[in-house]
Amino acid sequence: MNEQKLSNRLTCVANYIPKGSRIADIGSDHAYLPCYAILNEMASFAVAGEVAKGPFESAQEQVIKAELSGKIDVRFGDGLAVITTADAIDTVVIAGMGGTLIRTILEAEPQKLTSVKRLILQPNIGAWQIREWAENNYFKLISEAILREDNKTYEILVLEKTERAARYTDKERLLGPFLLTEKNDVFVAKWQHELANWQRIVAGLQNGQESEQNADKMKELTKKIQLVEEVLK
Repeated sequence: MNEQKLSNRLTCVANYIPKGSRIADIGSDHAYLPCYAILNEMASFAVAGEVAKGPFESAQEQVIKAELSGKIDVRFGDGLAVITTADAIDTVVIAGMGGTLIRTILEAEPQKLTSVKRLILQPNIGAWQIREWAENNYFKLISEAILREDNKTYEILVLEKTERAARYTDKERLLGPFLLTEKNDVFVAKWQHELANWQRIVAGLQNGQESEQNADKMKELTKKIQLVEEVLK
């Protein structure tokens, strides 16, 4: 993978960047995504943010190598802290983290999202956290994708700012309203695997010591099992 050819996962993420956008790639790693977006005229300007020294230095080297220093600003900082008002960022990309961490980043500095029209988020796990966040922060899902690469399953969520708060059912929040409609082979395989895992955990809890914590966990998983079973049957 390099600035010319991304992984299938990041290519899918990049394809959701509106042409001419001013993007911020949070947790940019080697800055392959912003370089690709600029080189393919998807974005006109990019901030590549990194909180770890090694990836930050790698991103700097990559941008210099690609001769894109005038269009990509590599910055060291935590989450949305790397964005300034003067950047006029309209699209934020956060890919390759857990849904809980992505939600934490979005909640830490909500004022940084004032000019942002689109969020392209790729949680490795816990995508429901982002859907729940959207309901409370005037963003709505406009598209979702699910794909498998290198024996891992990835969900990509695309959200846009809205004046009316979005509302999702429990099933939509957990599984994704667009993914539910498409219900492709990757989606089915993912949730068959999750279902089997939850059923094993519930069986273990039933045979284990009774406690309030175990009872709560069993109640939560039983609800999820019921939702997924309804979809897969």
